[in-house]
Amino acid sequence: MSSKLIEDGKYSYVEAGEGPTIIVLHGLMGALSNFDGVLNYFPKNGYRVIIPELPIYKLPLLKTNVKNLSKFLKDFMAYKKIDKAILLGNSLGGHIALYFTKLNPINVAALVLAGSSGLYEKSMGDTYPKRGNYEYIETKTQEVFYDPEIATKEVVDEIFASVNDRVRVIKTLAIAKSAIRHNMAKDLPSMNIPTCIIWGKNDTVTPPEVAVDFQKLLPDANLFWIDKCGHAPMMEHPDEFNKILENWLKERKL
Repeated sequence: MSSKLIEDGKYSYVEAGEGPTIIVLHGLMGALSNFDGVLNYFPKNGYRVIIPELPIYKLPLLKTNVKNLSKFLKDFMAYKKIDKAILLGNSLGGHIALYFTKLNPINVAALVLAGSSGLYEKSMGDTYPKRGNYEYIETKTQEVFYDPEIATKEVVDEIFASVNDRVRVIKTLAIAKSAIRHNMAKDLPSMNIPTCIIWGKNDTVTPPEVAVDFQKLLPDANLFWIDKCGHAPMMEHPDEFNKILENWLKERKL
């Protein structure tokens, strides 16, 4: 992580820069460091970037769902005294951003979706990853990316630890079921928020047709593709991702 983690009461987050606020929402297995490229770039170019740690594994089991993670975001923005922000979400983070926007459109200046769930996604295989089998976890993690080298030992170790923690496994499954329940297809047409969709052409978790559907259903969305790229474009192609987003923000005067 390129900035120091700030811990204040129930919130842990990194923050850098001044200007319009971009709140970054990580995915289910995503670390804050997945967004180092965004955190290193946008504060130097007139934006304030904040990446909170989502309490995916800290909420009580019955509250481990998309709705309560959206409520967490609402509370976090109030704590930081942010009335309006650009929400940037990858995977589950995109889904949380969408659900938050459904309930709080007045607090959202724009949406940025990358490999977002909310319509359809494939899990890491047909069943939950086999516990204890490191090679299996390594292979499945590599499949998330176009370039398997992106799945460093650090990334694989973190996911391996998660799938071998019984409480985390139960809560991960609860979130996955919640994501299916909270399908956004019927809500998207009424969400008239500027939306930038940046998608890997080789995403196997949320395949390219998901991005096309997002663009069709959202009233004000632009879709950008990154070639030779999987589920996490901000990790695999940070420079291209940042340039696409910066140009879009400038065009939209955000």
